[in-house]
Amino acid sequence: MAKVIILSGAGISAESGISTFRDEDGLWENHNIEDICTSGCLDFNRENTIKFYDMLRVNLKDKEPNHAHKVVAQLKNKYPNEIAIITQNVDDMFERAGCKDILHLHGFLQELKCEKCNSILNIEYEEQFEKHENCPNCNNLLRPNIVFFGENAPKYEDMYKEFDDCEVFVVIGTSGAVIYTDMFLNPQIKLSILNNLQESQFINDSVYSKVLYKKATLAIDEIASDIEKYLEFNLISSYK
Repeated sequence: MAKVIILSGAGISAESGISTFRDEDGLWENHNIEDICTSGCLDFNRENTIKFYDMLRVNLKDKEPNHAHKVVAQLKNKYPNEIAIITQNVDDMFERAGCKDILHLHGFLQELKCEKCNSILNIEYEEQFEKHENCPNCNNLLRPNIVFFGENAPKYEDMYKEFDDCEVFVVIGTSGAVIYTDMFLNPQIKLSILNNLQESQFINDSVYSKVLYKKATLAIDEIASDIEKYLEFNLISSYK
């Protein structure tokens, strides 16, 4: 397991022009969450749900990873076994920045999943509606590979396992409303960094080693420097 965990939320992708869940003028604004992102919505509102995620997926095509995505990718590629990248986001900005082995907790927008056999189909930035309705393996219905509210999120088990050996915990761009980040700050964590645009009622910033209230693109170089200093010091110490 990795020594460093970087957990990101919508805030890291906001600077790439990807709407966050709570944007007043975002793609979510004109939709009821109960109708398009809650367990069972595919049963009573299938067409609108699929069209909504089609809109999100197509909208990704012209977006580009920002400086924060790129620096995280550079860190991960430099220390592949020491750093784990975990994201609540369903976009592909980390992948397009060159980052590998991303743990997407809530699914991946480019993927469809069979409701019967769980096969995964990557359709890139295409629309699903009337194009990819049925599974190529078993002909049952496909759905966006997204975890809706109220559904089981199996990747959380993988996240908890990563924390077994974690010594550095970095939180970037998440309010803590979905994942209560404070709960991971056990005595094993030697360095913890919180980077959000502003304070959140769901996060107690006093328990973090460093707090940076600024855009992720403005904070990431300092964060990367702190991570590298920690890793290099420990690598040198291990040889003594």
